Amino acid sequence: MPDAPAPRHFRRMVAVWFVLSAVTDPLFYFLAGPHIPPGKMTSSANGAQFDFNVLFIIALPVVIAVWVYLGYAIWTWRASRGGPEPVAGPYSRGHLGLQTGWISVSTVIVLGLFVFGTYELVVPAGAGGGEGPNPIWSPASKQILPVQVIAQQWMFTYRYPTYGGFETRNLVLPADTNVAFHVTSLDVIHDFWAYQLGVKADANPGQDDVAYTSTGSQLGRFMVRCDELCGIWHGAMYNTGHIESAAAFQSWATTQEQTLAATTKLLPPFAWTYTPDANGADGGFYPDNRDPYNKVEMYGAQKVTS
Repeated sequence: MPDAPAPRHFRRMVAVWFVLSAVTDPLFYFLAGPHIPPGKMTSSANGAQFDFNVLFIIALPVVIAVWVYLGYAIWTWRASRGGPEPVAGPYSRGHLGLQTGWISVSTVIVLGLFVFGTYELVVPAGAGGGEGPNPIWSPASKQILPVQVIAQQWMFTYRYPTYGGFETRNLVLPADTNVAFHVTSLDVIHDFWAYQLGVKADANPGQDDVAYTSTGSQLGRFMVRCDELCGIWHGAMYNTGHIESAAAFQSWATTQEQTLAATTKLLPPFAWTYTPDANGADGGFYPDNRDPYNKVEMYGAQKVTS
């Protein structure tokens, strides 16, 4: 009686892999994809969500292939209790075709992701819109709302130069608007991270780091956190921002400008960076020469003679 033909293990695994991949990829894209953080509140957030979904859809079949092989191997070539030890087949020392195929497919995937990732970094305004002190990209539209983000131990404040330069702890943005965040610090290095906006930029003293984004029609709250260890209360350095309709924002901004007019006059003139002592923001680190924290170094503070 002739021996039964050897089972086509590879074909079986490919068939199982193909079915699982064809089912799980669309399920993820249509069911989970639209809800993947950071969301769609801004163009930057939407771009980050799209990038993650693309990477996950490409990676999921690779993960399934590894799982299918492991599961198939454990089930098919397991050593049964009391049975003979499994004996390796003729390809136990290697299979040139399989090895070449795996290396080729892996290379194509990695190089493809490299091209995709590079394109996404350069063309749609960079990762999170963070362009640094010398932006190489700016929105095509000339209608851009500048918002200055001022970090200090341990809070964020915001100035609106197109509304008289008033300063507030409330970050409010209008919907459907191009926004330029100008991020700086009054003391140590901080980091402005508005996760749901897809915006993240370092806050360095004496430096104006610019991050662009465009808000969409989605209204609501978003969190702002410091993402750079900046001292003992770093973990408590956060607040909540809001995206409101254009009309609601206009009403809020003009009201704040009028209400805070007297306070705004006491602030230093608007600038993209500030000398820490010039505005009295010691931050627990910089001295003001009246009540110095450090009697040796004055950190550039001007001597007070009166």
